[in-house]
Amino acid sequence: MRAVCSLPPLAPALYAFGDSLLDSGNNNLLPTLTKVNYLPYGDNFPRGATGRFTNGRTVADVLAEFLGLPYPPPYLSFKTSGVITGLNFASGACGILPETGSYLGKCLSLDDQVSFFESYAANDLPRLFKSSDEFSGYLAKSIFTFWIGSNDYLSNYLNPTLYSTSKTYEPRPFAKLLVALLSQHLERLYDVGARKFVVNEIGPIGCIPSVAKQSNHDGICDGGPNLLVSYFNEMLQPMLDNMTSSLAGSMFVLGRGNGLGYDAVTNPSKYGLTDSRNPCCTTWGNGTLTCIPALTPCPDVNKHFFWDGYHPTDVVSSIIASRCFNDTNICSPVSIQDLVKI
Repeated sequence: MRAVCSLPPLAPALYAFGDSLLDSGNNNLLPTLTKVNYLPYGDNFPRGATGRFTNGRTVADVLAEFLGLPYPPPYLSFKTSGVITGLNFASGACGILPETGSYLGKCLSLDDQVSFFESYAANDLPRLFKSSDEFSGYLAKSIFTFWIGSNDYLSNYLNPTLYSTSKTYEPRPFAKLLVALLSQHLERLYDVGARKFVVNEIGPIGCIPSVAKQSNHDGICDGGPNLLVSYFNEMLQPMLDNMTSSLAGSMFVLGRGNGLGYDAVTNPSKYGLTDSRNPCCTTWGNGTLTCIPALTPCPDVNKHFFWDGYHPTDVVSSIIASRCFNDTNICSPVSIQDLVKI
């Protein structure tokens, strides 16, 4: 449910950074093959096919509802209109490494996304506030959420015909490289004035249909890719803890989506799901890629974990966001509900 409009929002703004898990339409405006601005995407979204890679809302959309904010619109659509309730910089197919996803066309790497925010905070936002103190207070209270990194594995490290990273780096050094780069971009946002961050783990990529259906393995998920991202996730928490302790006034919250996602895939009935292996829409590649345009999706979408070969359904995004908002086992050391009070 959307928050009652008469109540003030819990935070002044929500800014989203990431990949197709959060993209709300930036890729519509880029020369890329990675676009989903067609039905059945958006089949259960009030505005229809907006460029979200799911049937309904992303995790960022659901978080905005919990915060009492409008959905953060895609930056590339709204970069000149002075939105102060937040913007979405996420871009499908991109990653932490600038070259990730480039073979599919143009997408906004994390460096691009942070650079756009830096420009927006320098040139557009300040004129919407009466004083620099008011502006810095706004930035300090706003929430900055991130979900990025899976494409650095799926389409980069695990794609040796196009990228040399797996020949250059063993798995742990590669994870260390990604975490180090991520920390640099987070610190750039801190330097602009951001103080409250929610940074999500990479999910269990060995469980998504595009991976699980294509490899020979026992069980629901392919353990190899899951092990690779576990190195990244293990390094993410100490990095965030270190940033909280070293950057005055900051709070970096870890979103533990990996374990929650894995549990929902392997024990779907616990979450009210009946199918955690097959996409709801009919996809290219026999259940492993994006939805084929205009085909009618499954009738019981709220019982499915996966919408297409890569992305969760609206109901799964809602589960993840609500747990992160309320539960310190999922978002720690504080839930988002507590983060807004700090």
